[in-house]
Amino acid sequence: MSTPHTRLTAELRALRARTGLSLAALARTTAYSKSTWERYVNGKALPPRQAVRELCRTAGEPEDRLLALWELAQAEWKGRATVVAPAEPAPPQPPPVAPGPPAKARWSPGSPVKLLLALASAYVVLAAGVASALLLAPLRDTAPGEPLSATHPDTSYVVAPRCHGASCEGEDPVRMACTVVPETVSTYRTDTGALVEVRYSEACGAAWARMWGARIGDGVDVTAGGPVREVWIVDSADADAYVYTEMTRARPGSVIRSCFRPAGAGAHECFDAPVRPDGSRAG
Repeated sequence: MSTPHTRLTAELRALRARTGLSLAALARTTAYSKSTWERYVNGKALPPRQAVRELCRTAGEPEDRLLALWELAQAEWKGRATVVAPAEPAPPQPPPVAPGPPAKARWSPGSPVKLLLALASAYVVLAAGVASALLLAPLRDTAPGEPLSATHPDTSYVVAPRCHGASCEGEDPVRMACTVVPETVSTYRTDTGALVEVRYSEACGAAWARMWGARIGDGVDVTAGGPVREVWIVDSADADAYVYTEMTRARPGSVIRSCFRPAGAGAHECFDAPVRPDGSRAG
C-alpha cells in the first residue's frame, strides 16, 4: 500500500473501533456490506469517498482531515493503476519444422502500443470503480445528525452510554459511548491555526475537548468547575490525527472552560462554552 493509503487504513480501523460497532453492525448502518468494510479497514481495497464520510458520520467525527488523506491515497492509487507491468516471459516455442521468415519482434515493456493498451485497461477499471461507488451511494432517509441510539427500521441494535455525571469523570468519551451524536458547544481557532472543540453529551452529563491541526507540544484542557482534564500532542501521529481529553462532569446551564496551550512559551488561549439550560442544542 502507498503511504497515504496505509495511514488512511489505520485511521479507518481506529475510527471503526471507536464507534464500538462490529463490522456487521457497521454494515447495517451504511450502504456497504460486512465483507466490503473488512477489505477497507484491512487495506485490501481503497474505499470510496462516500464510505469514508459515512464512517466519520457514524463516529460523530469531523470528516475534513480524513477526506484530505483519502484524496492523497486516491491519487497514489490511480497512479499505481496506470503503471505498466513488465512483460511476462514468453512460453517456450517448439523447434521450427522448416525454415521460415524471421519472427516479428516482440513488444518491449515500453512499447507505445502496449502502453496505450495498458492505459485503456486502467481507464476501464477506474471507470468501473467510479460507477460502483455511485451505485453504492447510500439511499438513506435519516438525517446526518440523527442519533445512532435510536431504533431504525434497518437496524436492531442500540448504542447506550455507559456512564452518567460523576461516573463519567475522568473517563474516555469513546469507550463510554458518549460520542454518539454529542453537541459541539463551541469551536475555537487558535492563533496557530489549530482547532479546538468543546463537546457535551446530555445523555452522559459530561463534556470534553478535542483538538486537531496542532503541533507537537501543543495541549488543550477542559473543566466545568471541577477537575481539569488535559491532553497533549506528543508525536507526529497525534499531530496528523486529533486528540481529545478525558471527560469532566457538566450539567445543563453550566459553563465549560477550555484553554489551548501552545508549545513553548506562548500565552494560553482560553474560551468559555456555555451549555444551554435545557441541555438542547444551540439553534
